[in-house]
Order: sequence, then C-alpha cells, then structure tokens
Amino acid sequence: MRLALAVLIGSIGSVGMWSVVVVLPVVQGEFGATRGAVSLAFTLTMLGFGSGGVLTGKITDRFGIVTAITLSIGVLAIAYIGAGLSTTLWQFILVHFLIGLGSSATFGPLMAEASHWFERYRGLAVTIVASGNYVGGAVWPPLVNWSVQTSGWRATHIAVGVFCGLAMSAVLLILRMKIGAASQRDHVNAPPPRVDLQLSINTLTVLLCIASISCCVAMAMPQVHIVAYCGDLGYGVARGAEMLSLMMGFGIISRIGSGYLADKIGGIKTLLIGSMAQGFALLFYLFFDSLSSLYIISAMFGLFQGGIVPSYAIIVREAMPAREAATRVGIVIFASVFGMSFGGWISGVIFDATGSYAAAFMNGLGWNALNVTIMVALLLRARARGQMAMA
Repeated sequence: MRLALAVLIGSIGSVGMWSVVVVLPVVQGEFGATRGAVSLAFTLTMLGFGSGGVLTGKITDRFGIVTAITLSIGVLAIAYIGAGLSTTLWQFILVHFLIGLGSSATFGPLMAEASHWFERYRGLAVTIVASGNYVGGAVWPPLVNWSVQTSGWRATHIAVGVFCGLAMSAVLLILRMKIGAASQRDHVNAPPPRVDLQLSINTLTVLLCIASISCCVAMAMPQVHIVAYCGDLGYGVARGAEMLSLMMGFGIISRIGSGYLADKIGGIKTLLIGSMAQGFALLFYLFFDSLSSLYIISAMFGLFQGGIVPSYAIIVREAMPAREAATRVGIVIFASVFGMSFGGWISGVIFDATGSYAAAFMNGLGWNALNVTIMVALLLRARARGQMAMA
C-alpha cells in the first residue's frame, strides 16, 4: 500500500518535469519571445529539480518523507498558480525554478524512503517508485495540451496548481496513516550496508556523481534531439515525438525490470549492464537512420536506459548508511540532472559545429564509456573485497 501511494504521489508531482515542454510554443507566441528564451523555463525547472533533490533529501533524512513532501506540495501549488498569473516572460521563467523544486521530493527522496520499507525486494521497490516519473510523462502532456487548447495556458497552470495541492495532500494523508511514526525510524533501524567497497562515503558519492553525469550526457542525446533529428532527416517532428514517447513507454518496463535484476545481482552489476546496453543503442544510431530502424532503436534505447538512474539509488542503499540515503541519492540525482542538461546543450553545439548528429552520438559514446569504466572499477573492487572476506 505504501508503494502504491508513493507511485501515485510521484506520478502527480512529476507534472513539473513535463508541462513546460507542452506550453513552450504557446507561451512563446504570447510574449513574442525567441524559442531559446522560452526554453530557459525548462533549464530553471531542471536546476530546481536537481538542487531541490538535495535539499528535500536532507529534510527527509532529518524529519521524514512526510515533512519533505508537505513542503514540496506547498511550493508546487504556489509556483503553478504564480506561473499562471505571470505578466512577463521572465516571471514565467523564474517561477519554474520553484516548480522544479516542488517536484523534487517526489523522485530521489521518495526512492530513498521506499528503500527503507523493503529488504528482500528493495531494488524492485525503488524502481517501481521511480517509474512514477515516467507514468507522469505519459499522462500529463496530453492532459496539459488538452487544457491549454480549451482553457488557455494561464488557466491550465492555475488548475494544475490547485489540483496538485489538493490531490497530493489527500494521498499524503493516507500515506502518513499507513507509515505512522515508522517513517521516523525506518532509516535508524535499517540493516547495515550490504556492499563494502572500502571507500569513504564522500569518495563513493563523487565517483557516483561522475558516473551519473557521464551516463546522462549520453542519455540526453536521443532524448533531447530525436525530434529535431527526425525533422532533419525529412521524417517530420511528429515522428520524432512518437519515438520519444516510445522511449518513455519502454523506459517504464526497463525501470521495473532493472529493479528485479538488482535484487538478484546487485545495483552495480545492474547499472553496468544498462550502461553497456545504452552504448550499443547509441552505436546503432550511427549506422541506421531509416524510419523503421529509428523506431526500433528508440524502443531499444528506452528499454536499455530506463533503469540506469534508479540503479544509483540502489547502489547508495547497498553501500552507504541508511541514515544518509535520501541526501546522498539527492546529490547523485542532481548530478544526473546536470548531465542531462549539459548533454542536451553540448549535443546541439556539436551539431551546429559539424552540421550532423554523428559527432554528437560519438560524444555520447565517449561519455558512456567513462560511466562503464567507473562501474567496472567499483565491481572489481567489490569482488576483491568479497574474496578478501572469504580468505
């Protein structure tokens, strides 16, 4: 029941990650702005989401997930209403930092909290909660688009703010009754880490952040540019949007499947498999560009990459003390958000410089190789520790 409620909260609260993409053209037209200027709203959303994950993670470790999500609900509701009342473009852009901040507790900190509820099926639980973000990605865009077409973007933002405030509060009240005072004790009474890498917590956090940035720079290339890529190839942007939707759909399967796999073989091995598979998918993009092949590769890419980011949360819980889980997961998720933002930007810069996405795909492969290298090093270190313990 806790798990189902957590997924529901994550699905509703993830609206901040998806609504801005839908309203960009309408907002651009109303304010007479450039696409680049309006796109800063998405950048601010990602920055708020990333930094908010660290802040709400700290609050979760100190006061519990209920407190963290309560604060996030208030910020999210006020921010959406403020966006609907914006009179200038810059007001609309800046308030999206708060929208990202309000959405942040429904991802990283919620994954960390769910990891305290399960021992045997911890990996599966974490990835199921993380899937709430992709469920929101499937549900919110068509709803927001329909509302914008019928009532306008301002009324839509105000309605989203009111709905999120009421609906998430209701679900949170039920969740609070289900977990009771246990939410304050779960991480205190949690078992010690399963994996000893003989690394300090800070060192391991830095390594996971570098790995997270690397894999997400690679991940951003298809996710951010597949629509434009299809347009350049003459297939039309609608085909690219369908491929993006296909990625997200298969990403849900990947996330849940990776959780099941992590329970069997561990988070490091699961992440390594996902990262290597992501590299193969990127390689296929270099050699095949027919319409049918792009659909197939996009589905493969979604199936391969969906479980990568949640695997970092699983590794944190396997190798770090539970009392710091939400904070450390928030830091690593912030790194992944930076990687996605940087990857989307640098891929565009490479395209502008070369006139082709081939070099951008190669750049993604290089970053992905760095992620694989770090995971291999951690895996070998874990094996070495295991052999020493047996000796």
